[in-house]
Amino acid sequence: MADNSETPSPQSIITDALKRQVFLVQDYSLLAMRSIANLFTPPQYWLDTLEQMDVIGVGSLSIVLISAFFIGAVLVLQTASQFERFGSTAITGDVVSLALVRELGPTITALLIAGRNASGIASELGSMVVTEQVDAMRALGTDPTRKLVTPRVVATVLMLPLLVAVADFVGLLGGLVMSTLSLQLSAVQFWTHAINALAFGDLVQGFGKPVVFGFIISTVACFEGLRVRGGTQGVGRATTSAVVMSSVIVLVVDSFLAKVFLFMFK
Repeated sequence: MADNSETPSPQSIITDALKRQVFLVQDYSLLAMRSIANLFTPPQYWLDTLEQMDVIGVGSLSIVLISAFFIGAVLVLQTASQFERFGSTAITGDVVSLALVRELGPTITALLIAGRNASGIASELGSMVVTEQVDAMRALGTDPTRKLVTPRVVATVLMLPLLVAVADFVGLLGGLVMSTLSLQLSAVQFWTHAINALAFGDLVQGFGKPVVFGFIISTVACFEGLRVRGGTQGVGRATTSAVVMSSVIVLVVDSFLAKVFLFMFK
């Protein structure tokens, strides 16, 4: 018997794939907008928000401290060799300060938070979807977006700038230690150059980016977690996708934000 089923053409396959991606972007945009809109209408789950602030902020403090300290130290090691050739080791503090506050502090901290918390959020929400806890919440009249998504988004947006501030300070401490040991710079000389190098635009850039990054990381992680299908394997795929997608989007958005901030404060 002849097979009457039609083989899909390459054009239809590509079209269907593009449609699925458009629908995913639409669903993500709706979830992100609802997570913000929920702040202006009751009920609001502030205890859940405080709990997530502890998990995301305090829980991530150790990896941020360790990473930032050695990033600052490596920055000094990499730049000192070039400055010594021209006898300009005194401006090491300027370079470390600008690099940390403008770019490395916000971006590296966001990537660390994406690796630690985006995976945790996606796996937690995905497990709730697989075990039908989210469906039970809907049956009881509770909005899962309001209960699960909004507290995590608010907590990440609030805590990431604070973590970046800590990372910047600890990174400067790492640079100070390394410059004192390898360049024989005094602490006063290093801190004077580091502080005087910063302008208002640098601070706006350094603490404006984490707000955007926090929103991206949390909403992408929640979106991937709530769309889990296929049991425990789906949870694993969602966890991986949440980390990869949030990290890539953070890096892409960072390039646009850097251009905007440099245009505003040039």
